Order: sequence, then C-alpha cells, then structure tokens
Amino acid sequence: MFLYKVDSKKEKLENFKVAISSTVKSLSNSPKIEVSFGNQISKTDQKSVKLPDLNAPNNKLNYKEIRAIADSKSLMIRFSDEKIFKNYEPEGNVSKKLYKISEKIRCEKIGSNYFKGVKNNIEEFYKKRISELDLKSSEDKIVASFENFLRTKFLDLKNDKEIEKRLKSFKKDLSDQFKGKIGELKELTLDQDKFNSIISKLISNMSLDENIDDEKKKEEENDNNDKRSKPKNNEQKTRAREEKNEEMSIQGGVPDLENEAKESDTPDEEVELENSLRPNLRKKNLNNLGDLKYKTYTEEFDEIIKAEELESNEELLRLRKNLDQQLLQLKNFISKLANKLQRKLLAKQNRSWNFDLEEGLLDTSKLTRVIMDPFNSLSFKKEKDVEFKDTLVTILIDNSGSMRGKPISVAAICADILSRTLERCMVKVEILGFTTKHWKGGSSREKWMKNNKPNFPGRLNDLRHIIYKSADTQWRQAKNNMGLMLKEGLLKENIDGEALKWAFNKMSRRKEDRKILMVISDGAPVDDSTLSTNTSDYLEANLKRTVKWIESKSDIELLAIGIGHDVTRYYNKAVKITDVQDLGDVMINQLTDLFVEKNKKTLH
Repeated sequence: MFLYKVDSKKEKLENFKVAISSTVKSLSNSPKIEVSFGNQISKTDQKSVKLPDLNAPNNKLNYKEIRAIADSKSLMIRFSDEKIFKNYEPEGNVSKKLYKISEKIRCEKIGSNYFKGVKNNIEEFYKKRISELDLKSSEDKIVASFENFLRTKFLDLKNDKEIEKRLKSFKKDLSDQFKGKIGELKELTLDQDKFNSIISKLISNMSLDENIDDEKKKEEENDNNDKRSKPKNNEQKTRAREEKNEEMSIQGGVPDLENEAKESDTPDEEVELENSLRPNLRKKNLNNLGDLKYKTYTEEFDEIIKAEELESNEELLRLRKNLDQQLLQLKNFISKLANKLQRKLLAKQNRSWNFDLEEGLLDTSKLTRVIMDPFNSLSFKKEKDVEFKDTLVTILIDNSGSMRGKPISVAAICADILSRTLERCMVKVEILGFTTKHWKGGSSREKWMKNNKPNFPGRLNDLRHIIYKSADTQWRQAKNNMGLMLKEGLLKENIDGEALKWAFNKMSRRKEDRKILMVISDGAPVDDSTLSTNTSDYLEANLKRTVKWIESKSDIELLAIGIGHDVTRYYNKAVKITDVQDLGDVMINQLTDLFVEKNKKTLH
C-alpha cells in the first residue's frame, strides 16, 4: 500500500510536468522549446525554460507558483525581442532591473488580455510574493515599489492595505515621474520598440543608481569596520543573503531577469497573435494618414490619459450621479432600445450549429441513442460564430468648450446608451475623448515663443486624449468615467484631425475583423493658438484630408453624429441630432444599416 502511494505521487508529478511543458510550448509559440525543473540538466542545446523544483503533490501553493512563473517566461519568449530590448537598456544596475521588470510586465499585459487563466496565475503568485518580501534596503524598496506601481497601472492589480502602506513612500514619486505617460505606454504594449524607448528614458531620468551607489558606499564602510571585529559572522550573513537572493530569483521571477532576457529570443515561428493585431500596418504610413502638409510644432507636452487618472473616485462618482439624473427619465427607453437593436442585429444572423462535439451544449436530439445504449457517449453542439459579434465600435467624442452644456450631456448620454446597448449585442465598445490641456497654446506655445516664434509652426497646443472606456472593459467597470465629461474646466479646444488619427491607429492594432469609428462632434475644429499662427483653414483642411483617407483607403467604417450641427461637409456618413430623444431612431437606423450592408457584401 505504501509503495502504491509513492508511485501515485511520482505519477502526479510527472503528469504535472508534462502539462506545464505543453503549456509553455503553446504560450511561447515554440514547439521545440525544452522545459526543465530545479537542477535538472538540459538535454539539448536548444533554448530552454528553467522552472523551480516541484514540492510534494499536496503542496498546491508550489504548483500555482510554477504555473505563474511558466506563464510569465513563456510570454517573454513570445512577445519580447532581445535585440530591441538590449538596444534601449539603460546604464546602472538598479535601472537595468527596473527596465527588465517593465518589459516583463509588458509581455504579461499582452498575454493577460487574451488568457484569463494566465492573468489569474500571475496575479495570485505576485500577491503572495510581494507580501513575503523583506524590504530592508532602499534598492529592494525601489524595485518592489516600481513593479507594484506598474502592475497596478497595467494589470489593474488591487493592493491590500498592508502592501499599500509598505510601498506608500515611493508611490507619489513614481506617479510624478510617470505623469501623463501611463496611457501612452499602455497604448504601446504591442510596439516593443517605442515602449522600451519611452520606459528607458523615464527610468534613466530618475537617476536611481547614483543615490543607491552613495548608500552602498556607506554600507561598505560599515561592513569593513564590522569585518575587523566579526569576520566569521559577516561571511555567514553574506552567504545567507546570496542564497536568499538566488532563491528569490528562481521563485519570484523578478530579480533574475538577467537570465530571462537571455531566454527571450524571438522564436523561429512567427507570433500569430501579435501579427493578427497589426494586419498590413508595416506597409502603411499611419502618421499623417494622407496629409503630408500638416505638422506639429512639438508633441512633447501631449497626453494620452485614462479618465480615472484625471479625477478622484469620489469626484467621478459625484459626476456620475449627475449624469444618472439626466438618464433617469430614459431608463425604460434604454432597455427598449437595447432589445430593439439586438433583435434587428440577430435577425440578420444566419444561425447554424456544429454537431458531434466533445463539449458545448447538450444535443438533446441524440439522447435517445444513449438511452438505448448506455455505452454511447453524450453528444454536444456549439453555435457557429457570427460575423457581427467580432466587431469593435469606437466612439470618439469632441470634448471642446463649444460642447459645454446640453451638447456634452447629450454626447455623454449617447456614449452611455451605445455602450450598454452594443455590449448586450456582444459588440465591443471603446469610448474616447479629445481636447487640449490648456487654452491658448499652453506649454507648446511657450516653447514656440522662446524659440523666436518661427513662421507657420503647425499645430501649437498641448493635446489631451482621454480614454473613458477601453474595448476590453465592461460598461459597469467604466460607467463612472462617463460623468467626467460634465466636469467644469475639462472642455477646452478641439483638434479633430489628430484625434481621428489617434483613434484610427488605436483601432488598427485591434484584432477584430469589423471596426466602426463613430465621431460625436458639434462642428469644425477650433484652436486659437494654431489658427492665429497658420492659415485660417489649417485644422479644417487637415480634418477633411484625414477623413477622406480613412473613408477611401482603410477598412474602418466612419460615421459621424453632429450635435446641433451639420457635419456632412466633413464626413460622407453623417447625421444630425438636436435632442437626446432623437437618438434612438438614429442609432438603430445607422448601426443596423452598417451591419446589413456588411452582410449583403459578404453574401455577394
């Protein structure tokens, strides 16, 4: 009986190793990669992934730990190019550690977007590891604080009170250093070259290694004094510290990023997931979208930011309540609208099923054969995916000063209703806003004036592009952000052409087959600083050229809704709304027309 138990444990360990190896090969997209555990020696010269040794099978924590480390290393192999990584690596030991951590989190962010199991494995393991870290030295605190800061921003990690308290002293400094850059970095997770470039500059600007080196010198002086009196004890402490660091390197997957960087060569096979997100983008110049005459004086002060980073949760909640009061009378209308639109979209669907599957919905038509012969297996079926479900709708809202009052309220209600309605129809919705950071040019104009005011400088203001709701975020998680549009002082100038380019480039990186860009605006682009230093139609001409390029040379379908103004002189597909009560028929007619047109083209 005892021998049987031992064999059973060994069998469980071997089965787990096989399962982990299969997962690594699949996630890393490298079928030939070798996976080893503990001190196991690699059998070949091929690239390999080294994982911690397994404990007893009843130690579930060790199993979760290995899953998390395996997932993280697999994503590094799949999504990190070592040449690009090395090209931007900063100087200094601490800076290099932070740089490697940021690359690790970038890869985990990509993987987490597509594999929920991966996200859960990594998050659980990280929370356990951070709670057990002994943060005594300044370097340890900086490294831990930096990783925690990026994880909370990129992977939406929620800290418990104890962790928040331990890392509080560095949080404000990091927030100041990364102010206005988090949104931009999140947009660039699939562009390693730009991501590494920006993060490397940010880390280098912190000058961390100089401060750490000064502190280490003092520690070394103290150590030298201690060595004279207690040489044996000092050697034991050093050895213990090295063993602890080595253990953390294996288990934590953070300090030992030197080895991870060596293992992160791009596999011979192409990364299918990454390529699917950027169809044909390498062949297109998306910077100007057909308008070579348009230029910007400087992009140094531009900002891409999430709505929740602009205001506190309490303020967002207050603004949301204000919006809800305006939506109260439309509660029943929203429900009817969602049902009506959903029925219209589903009516265009040619429903069909795949039968005789091993999982899915139980096929009741085949139950009789199981009753007649119990040895027959159950049969399952799955409904085939329909085209319109693989759709992204991006709503781009003009946040200019001229939208103040009723227009911006109508726009916020539009976004709210559309988001809820389309989400029920299994269509992904992204809500974006555009304005400027300042009136009358801001920091861009100040820089221009210091440089002797060169003629025709191009766009001369600081852009602020706001993400109210990302495509992968549910409406209920982002609903408070919609109220931000009602915030006094947010609405300033509007530079529509560049906002369209931003939204277009953002959508182009998505994997959905169908993409619809809906612009809600109140008329022409206006920025006094830019128009006073260039031709009077500078921004309007850029908008027209940008719209023409998107409509004629891209697969993204463009639709505009004018709030109180006719915008047909800019967009081919455009409608005008004067009251929120008109919104229902407009949305249903326009959206269903788009889906019907697409279905007809597909059939032909």
